[in-house]
Amino acid sequence: MITAPAGVDFRPLTAPVSIDDADASEFIEMVRVRNRIYREIAGHDDHRIAPDELLPHYQPDEDERRLMWTIHVDGQMVGRAGIDLPLQGDSKLAFWLVELVRDVWGHGIGTAAYELLERIARENGRTVLQSWAAHPDAPGPRLAPPTGFGTIPEDHAARFYLRHGFSLEQIERNSAFDLQGPFDGVERLLAQAVAASSEYRLVQWFVPTPPEFVDGYAWMKSRMATDAPAANLEFDEETWDAGRIARHDSRYTDSGRTLQVTAAQHIETGELCAFNELVIGKDHTEASHQEDTLVLKDHRGHRLGTLVKCAGLLSWRAVAPESPRVITYNAEENRPMLDINEAIGFVPIAYEGAWKKVLDD
Repeated sequence: MITAPAGVDFRPLTAPVSIDDADASEFIEMVRVRNRIYREIAGHDDHRIAPDELLPHYQPDEDERRLMWTIHVDGQMVGRAGIDLPLQGDSKLAFWLVELVRDVWGHGIGTAAYELLERIARENGRTVLQSWAAHPDAPGPRLAPPTGFGTIPEDHAARFYLRHGFSLEQIERNSAFDLQGPFDGVERLLAQAVAASSEYRLVQWFVPTPPEFVDGYAWMKSRMATDAPAANLEFDEETWDAGRIARHDSRYTDSGRTLQVTAAQHIETGELCAFNELVIGKDHTEASHQEDTLVLKDHRGHRLGTLVKCAGLLSWRAVAPESPRVITYNAEENRPMLDINEAIGFVPIAYEGAWKKVLDD
């Protein structure tokens, strides 16, 4: 039994099929509150998203079950709580979030929301709970993960996790690249990468993924869960096929967002072996986001990470010439990728903590 503070209630959120549906108002308000919370934390709107662009990510999905509650105080929406339950195999994982506007911090609302999510995780047989949170720099005591890379302040969010039995496992760096600045360094690095990767060619597309690239793209996406540095976090091995690629692509195409994939293809075998994704919403004056980037293990050492990142950025100028910057995230211990980013001109702007708790039987 979850006991919420007086005047607080949690309402299960059912996503509408279309943002124009009569029952879309609760979803639209949830996105407005989400954007406000991210602005309060970061101090900018680079993480903002429009309701119709977020909606495809809340449609039924055979790969995971996403549950969301809106949080209300005296009838006013002040936050949200959500949990994602992967559906592949016999997964023991649950990924969750509790987000509240700053005005209602410190009243036990977050604790009540977390207790709801832990109960749902237990009811679904999940024993490993993982969550990420932004930790803006602040004076005072700091926490370091077991990786030994990076620290975060022991702030309001960190104390919340520690109080509920979570351990800090990893720190992610949030970096930005100025799209309105000079590209001389990007061009120079691309030329060097091309010279070092003569056995590979660049290929590029916008989703939906062309048929000839579906299988290779699916294999690379499946490796994101296993090949990227994960510290002591746990991730299930993922299966990606043509159907999952189609569902993935539709989350962008259905709402008018643009996703560009830049990949390296091994000339002799035709294998896709490295890729980089850049995304922007319908408003091309907003920030762009670099999503997945990976070089398959067997093809590392040929500067393919630099190749796909630089080629992607150079072509992106024509795609979104008014976008001010590209935002990306990397594990703080992922020095190979951070070295590439730093050489290109990405600068750190914020840090996130990755938190984990293993439930007792």
